[in-house]
Amino acid sequence: MKHLIIYAHPNEQSLNSYFKQQLVLALRQEDHEVQVRDLYQLGFDPVLSMQDVLGQMQGAVEDTIRQEQDYIRWADTLTFIYPIWWTGMPAIMKGYIDRVMSYGFAYRYDQGVQKGLLTGKSAVIINTHGKSNQEYAAVGMDKALSLTSDRGIYTYCGLEVKKHFFFGKADRATPETVADWKSAILEVYSQFYAVV
Repeated sequence: MKHLIIYAHPNEQSLNSYFKQQLVLALRQEDHEVQVRDLYQLGFDPVLSMQDVLGQMQGAVEDTIRQEQDYIRWADTLTFIYPIWWTGMPAIMKGYIDRVMSYGFAYRYDQGVQKGLLTGKSAVIINTHGKSNQEYAAVGMDKALSLTSDRGIYTYCGLEVKKHFFFGKADRATPETVADWKSAILEVYSQFYAVV
């Protein structure tokens, strides 16, 4: 299968980076094709401009955005790896969504009815955050994060979300916990994508 990993974390020593590296290794060992779009390394411009907005409505995007859309067209599965900061995705990832998952490419409206255009593709989302999962659950933040990202972005665009991981207290995780999280991630890819 063709796997596209869309990754956003500025620290190459981060837990997010570790998950990215381990996933790439596991996928390639099973002869899957893998492309990684490291948004910080690319220096991706997250600012949605008026030119972008006007272009999207006319079906015209700049070359750098078209290149990212071509990667998404190519992929069978999209994996998004990013931390939760201030109860949301990093600005560079949100800007990627704003600019790349554009009208006419990722979704459109047919006589006022929204239609996702990325059907036939699946998604896995891997998030780390500092709060515990229990703290997020107590205030409903876990449901809010799933609703705004999974339903508000990914399934809205037609992607089938196979799994959304929320790894809490990630800044204090023990090596044993990290190993468990890695196993949980690879188990999902084993279940859905034949990765051992």
